[in-house]
Amino acid sequence: MAEQHVPIERVRNIGISAHIDSGKTTLSERVLFYTGKIHKIEEVRGKSGVGAKMDSMELEREKGITIQSAATYCMWKDFNVNLIDTPGHVDFTVEVERSLRVLDGAVLVLCSVAGVQSQSITVDRQMKRYNVPRLCFINKMDRAGANPFRGMEMLREKLKHNAHMITYPIGAEDQFQGVVDLVTMEAIYFDGDNGENIRREAIPAELKDDCDKAREELIGAIADFDDDIAEKFLEGEEVSVEELKKGIRKATMSLEFTPVMMGSAYKNKGVQLVLDAVCDYLPAPNESTNVALDLDNDEAEVELTSDFNKPLVALAFKLEDGRYGQLTFMRLYQGTMKKGEFIFNMANGKKVKVPRIVRMHSDEMHDVDEARAGDIVALFGVECASGDTFTDNTVKLSMTSMFVPSPVISLAVAPKDKTGQANFSKALNRFQKEDPTFRVHRDEESGQTIISGMGELHLEVYCERIKREYNCEVVIGQPQVAYREAITQKADYDYTHKKQTGGAGQFGKVVGYVEPLPSDAVKDFEFVNEIVGGTIPREYIPGCEKGFSEAMKEGRLIGHPIVGVRIVLNDGSYHPVDSSEQAFKTAALMAFRQAYEKAGATILEPVMKLETSAPEEFQGTVMGQINQRRGVIQNSSSNEGFCVVEAEVPLSEMFGYATDLRSATQGKGEFSMEFARYNAVPRNVQEEMVKKYQEKKAAENK
Repeated sequence: MAEQHVPIERVRNIGISAHIDSGKTTLSERVLFYTGKIHKIEEVRGKSGVGAKMDSMELEREKGITIQSAATYCMWKDFNVNLIDTPGHVDFTVEVERSLRVLDGAVLVLCSVAGVQSQSITVDRQMKRYNVPRLCFINKMDRAGANPFRGMEMLREKLKHNAHMITYPIGAEDQFQGVVDLVTMEAIYFDGDNGENIRREAIPAELKDDCDKAREELIGAIADFDDDIAEKFLEGEEVSVEELKKGIRKATMSLEFTPVMMGSAYKNKGVQLVLDAVCDYLPAPNESTNVALDLDNDEAEVELTSDFNKPLVALAFKLEDGRYGQLTFMRLYQGTMKKGEFIFNMANGKKVKVPRIVRMHSDEMHDVDEARAGDIVALFGVECASGDTFTDNTVKLSMTSMFVPSPVISLAVAPKDKTGQANFSKALNRFQKEDPTFRVHRDEESGQTIISGMGELHLEVYCERIKREYNCEVVIGQPQVAYREAITQKADYDYTHKKQTGGAGQFGKVVGYVEPLPSDAVKDFEFVNEIVGGTIPREYIPGCEKGFSEAMKEGRLIGHPIVGVRIVLNDGSYHPVDSSEQAFKTAALMAFRQAYEKAGATILEPVMKLETSAPEEFQGTVMGQINQRRGVIQNSSSNEGFCVVEAEVPLSEMFGYATDLRSATQGKGEFSMEFARYNAVPRNVQEEMVKKYQEKKAAENK
C-alpha cells in the first residue's frame, strides 16, 4: 500500500459536476483510463452493454444517467486524486450538495454548444456555498456548433466568473485537433487510438497572434492577484512558466478566478491536461479552511488542520447499502483512523469499533489499514446518519452538515400485495437514511404512506429501486404538491382562555399581533416576546411559543402548514392559581386562529424555473404549451437551430409535461426544472381549493 503515504501536499479531492449530458461521466471514465485504473474505455451508452465504470447501478446504465455520486481514487504522476462523479439531474441535487461539502476543489464541465445551462447555474451556486475553487472544462469540442468562446462569455455574464482561457483550441467541430497550452506556449496533440500519446509541437502559424493575445489577457488577469507578475506585466517583461503557474494557482484558490480549458472527452482530447491542471491549480487538503464547532464551548468555531498527529475529526457524508451491509463514506479532516480502533459519534455519543476501512473504486473495494487527514474512505458496519461527525473522543467537535433543500412533490405509495409489506418498509427506511431529500410520512387522515422528494424523476427512481432491489411491486397514487399557507396583512389578537372545573381551573390571556415576514427571511416563523413588567411570568412564555408554533402546522384554508409569520406577544394577564404553561399554550393556539381570520390568509404554491429546449420550428408550440400551464415566459433565445425558452411555471401544472413536450416536438424537446420560490395562487384557484377542502372535511365529519 505504498500509495497510502503520498504526502498530503500531493493529495487532491475533486468532484466533477455539471448540467445533465455535458459529459461528466465520460470525462471520469477517461481519467480512470489515463491513470491506469481501467484498461478499456466503456461508453455511458455503449453497445457492449457494460456501461461506464462509474455508473455501477443497473438503473443508471439503462437510463444513461448518473443517479448516485460514485467515488474512486487514482494516481496521476505522483499525485493521489480522489474523484467523485456527481449526477447532473436537479432531482438528485443532494448528491452534488454532499459531495461538494467534503471536496477541496471541483471541475465544472460545460458543453461547448449549449454553454451555461440551468443546472450549471445551480451547481455553481452550490460550489460558492461551500467555497470550492474550480476549473472549467468546456467539453464536446467535436460537436457541430462547438464554440468555446461563447461558453466563456456565458461564464462571465451568467455566472459572473472572472474566467480566462489557459488552453486555446486548435480548430473546432470535426476539425478539432488539439489545444495550445497558453502557459508553456506549445501546441498539444493527442495521438493513438485513445489519445494516450501526447505530442507537443510549435504553435501553428495561423494561431500564433491569437494565442499571444490570449496569453497577454491571462497574464493581465493574474496580475491582479500576484504583485511580482503585475510588475513584470506593466514593464513588459517576460513572465516565466513557473511564475505564471504559481500565479494561476493563487488566483484560482482565492475563488475570484476560473481557469478555462477545452477538449473532447469522447474523442480523447484534452483530458490529461485537466488532470495536470487539477494537480497544479486546485488546493491540497491542508490548503482548504475547514471549521468545526466545539460542543464543549458553546459551539465556538475551531479551525481544523490536516495534521496526522492531532485528534481525529471525520465527517460521514454519504451512506450506501452495499452487499455487505451499510457502507459509510467518510472524509477525514484531521488525525488518523486505524482498523480496530474505537471512534465516537458526536451526534449520539456512541462508541464504534472500526471493523474495515476500504478505498472505493466505483463499486469495487480496496482494503487499507489506516486512513489519514485529507483521505476519503468508506467504512463498514458503522451505524450513523448522513452528516454525523466522528472523533476519537479527546475532542468534542462537530462539523456543520450540508444544506438540504425542502421536498416539493409527494406521492402516495403502497405495496401491491400484503406479503411485500416488510420489504417495502425496509426499503423506505434505507432510502430515507441515505438521502436527506427523500422523506417518508404517514398521512393520519387517509392512512396512506406518503413519499416526498425533489421531482417526478427522483420519486420514480426510488419506486423503481424498491421493485428491483427489494422485489416488491408498488402502487403509486396521484402526485401531490407541497402547498403552504401565509398571511398578507397585520392583524391583532386578544384572547382569554378560561376554564373552570372542580379544583384548579385554567386561565391565560395573550395580547399582541401577527404580521407577514419579509420575503427574504430565512425562517418560516418568528416569535417575538415584548412582555414587560411581568404581565405574563417568564416561565409561561415557552408555553405561548409552543401554542403558536402548533397553530402554524395546519392552516385553516386547506390544512397545509403556514409559513412567513412573525408573531409578537406584548401583553396579557395571568391568575396566581389557575395559570399554567398548558393554559397559555391553549390561549396562544386559539389567539393565532382568531388573528388568522383577519390577516388576509392566502395559499402559496411552489413555482418552478423551467428551461425547455427544442428545434426552432417548434418554438410556437413550446411557448403555447407553457402559457397553457399558467407559465410566465421570461426569456427565449436561439442557438444553432435550437430555441431555449426560460419560464416560471407552477409545479401543480407540470405533471405530464414530459409526455406532452415529446409528442409536440417529435421527441426532440428536452426540459429541466428546479424550484424557484413560493408564490400566491390566483384568487379563482384559491377559492376552488378551499371549497374542495371544506367538502372533504364535511364528508369526514359525517
